[in-house]
Amino acid sequence: MQKNQLKQKLKNGEVVLGPFMNCAYPAFIEICGLAGFDFAVIDLEHGPLNILVAEDLCRAADCVGIAPVVRVSKNDASQIQRALDIGSAGVQVPQIETITDAEIVVQSAKYNPIGCRGLSFGTRAGVYTSAGSNITDKLNTESLVVVHVEGKIGIENLREIVTVPHIDVIFLGPYDLSQSLGIPGEVDDIRVVELMQKAVEIIRNAGKTVGTFTNNPETAKKWIDCGVQYIGLGIDVSIFLQGCQALVRAVKG
Repeated sequence: MQKNQLKQKLKNGEVVLGPFMNCAYPAFIEICGLAGFDFAVIDLEHGPLNILVAEDLCRAADCVGIAPVVRVSKNDASQIQRALDIGSAGVQVPQIETITDAEIVVQSAKYNPIGCRGLSFGTRAGVYTSAGSNITDKLNTESLVVVHVEGKIGIENLREIVTVPHIDVIFLGPYDLSQSLGIPGEVDDIRVVELMQKAVEIIRNAGKTVGTFTNNPETAKKWIDCGVQYIGLGIDVSIFLQGCQALVRAVKG
């Protein structure tokens, strides 16, 4: 595994941008890299993709220098392990609500002595048995671990969650948070915004990197001004739709 440039950018205090990917066609993730995005989240939670497609998307991403991060569908050791075994730059795990949830993520994502990730060298991450046994230390160092805190319960337990070591980014999910507050989809509602602002402060005070998602460039800038570094910006299908709509409007009015 080469040095994780995405992780290094975050350590340097840089803001990084990346769309969520639902499309299986590798050209889409290549185009995202060519466009200047820093990372792309291959979505196995809400999207139709599977682990085999995700591995090919990782290969395509590596060709253009965009970091592929895989979002698994749940906090499951096997899913986390497979997401990293395919050679991704990191893993995102949804619906983290307690310190125990967060600890399980780390245990699943890291090899001994940090965690108990299962070991197989016959993977893309293990360079198909050619990497050597010392690859585990490098993978522990370079793999990015992102946990989603995206509900009212998770926010309530955030001061405990941020104490868990080896978590690189705590990602605040505005849509699921709005749903947990009984106002689904109302991500600009003051109740959602205020809770997220408080969460950003807690996370930053703990020395962790903050992430979130938005479709809106102006909203992204506002969160960046609040100290958010890791911005999930749009979804590939939505970006394509907006581009198509803009073309049609430009011609037809």
